[in-house]
Amino acid sequence: MTKMLDAVHTTNELPDSTSVVIIGGGIVGITAALTLAERNIPVVLLEKGHIAGEQSSRNLGWIRKTSRHANDVPLAQAADRLWAEMPERIGQSVGYKQSGIMFLAKTDEQMALYEAWSKSVQPLALGSQLLSPKEIDKHVPHGQGKWVGAIYTASDGRAEPTIATSAIAKAAIKKGAIIVQQCAVRTLSTTAGKISAVVTEKGEIRCEQVLLAGGAWSRRFLGNLGVSLPTLPVIASVLRTAPVEGPTEIAVGGPDFSFRKHKDGGFIIMQRGKVDAPITLDHLKIGLKFRDQLKHGKDSLNIALNGTFLRDLAMPRSWHANSKTPFEHVRVCEPQVNHGLLNDAMNNTISAWPMFKNTKIEESWAGLIDITPDSTPVIDRIKTIPGLTVATGFSGHGFGTGPAAGQLAADIVSNVPPIVDPSPYRFDRF
Repeated sequence: MTKMLDAVHTTNELPDSTSVVIIGGGIVGITAALTLAERNIPVVLLEKGHIAGEQSSRNLGWIRKTSRHANDVPLAQAADRLWAEMPERIGQSVGYKQSGIMFLAKTDEQMALYEAWSKSVQPLALGSQLLSPKEIDKHVPHGQGKWVGAIYTASDGRAEPTIATSAIAKAAIKKGAIIVQQCAVRTLSTTAGKISAVVTEKGEIRCEQVLLAGGAWSRRFLGNLGVSLPTLPVIASVLRTAPVEGPTEIAVGGPDFSFRKHKDGGFIIMQRGKVDAPITLDHLKIGLKFRDQLKHGKDSLNIALNGTFLRDLAMPRSWHANSKTPFEHVRVCEPQVNHGLLNDAMNNTISAWPMFKNTKIEESWAGLIDITPDSTPVIDRIKTIPGLTVATGFSGHGFGTGPAAGQLAADIVSNVPPIVDPSPYRFDRF
């Protein structure tokens, strides 16, 4: 876990009842809690570990529209507006800066993909530009890489994962939301076929609706309820450098590295071309649903059968309300950092921009990402369990859309007109 995460102080007391219970203290759940509190809807958020302890503080901090599926772009556009308004809304900076994002192409094939994407989103008027090598050097000078071209969206940006979710949580509390950390939800109770309570390790809370925003844990929680959510885990390793001048404020993604400026003057860097994909039982159970992703993206996956499989196998997939759950055994998931990938990332970055040479690495961490078969989240009601809504499966880009995704989930829960068309995020599309 990154050592810069801003802690949030919360109550240890569970209320007897509320209108909405949110399961999960990442950016989506926290933003949903803020939205509901602003609407004067009683809400309690429960987090098994601590706020933003997992992927919401471990991501790159990119806020992008670039390279998203066209039907996912409206959510990202709504998020841009909400990120820009967030400091005034919550009374604190979240490190948001509309500094642009650029993806580099080393081959004609890569450039053709960016050209095709640019055409697909042309009606959305994103202002994305296809750049020549000379234009790349103008935006990101002093490089030595041989690029065919790039795609650049000036209206994309960044925020700081180590402060954003925590700041939003503090504002939600001030506006009336109740947040309880170190409190795992074990299961749901129903009356007459509809949710009537959540059962936690600390007791029961009566409620009318539940929003599950549990990230990579959502599949296991739903599985205990007889609902199959098709997500598989991958692990991304990330590093932060000491302050260094760097070539640009723009976040840059190459085929095998990425970097973006951090608020302290350093850079957040990863090996963009590789993530770890340790095999789990779920790969055997639902792997065929991901065959298209595997076909086109197998070179980016470090697939391995290792101790992760045995640890996953030993973790319960069903339990009773009075049983200790996996969420109590693992409060915060701490994947192993792949230092080999980070060495590659640093070397590749230096090869492209030599000014990063001799830069000191301050820290590194890894995060678990839940991937859906189409890399698009689920934000929808679960029809078989009336009163249950899910917002999960963000596939590595949930931080950027987090404020809009949380508001969309809150819109569904509170039955108001949604911030964007929710149909791309239907649960029944799988």
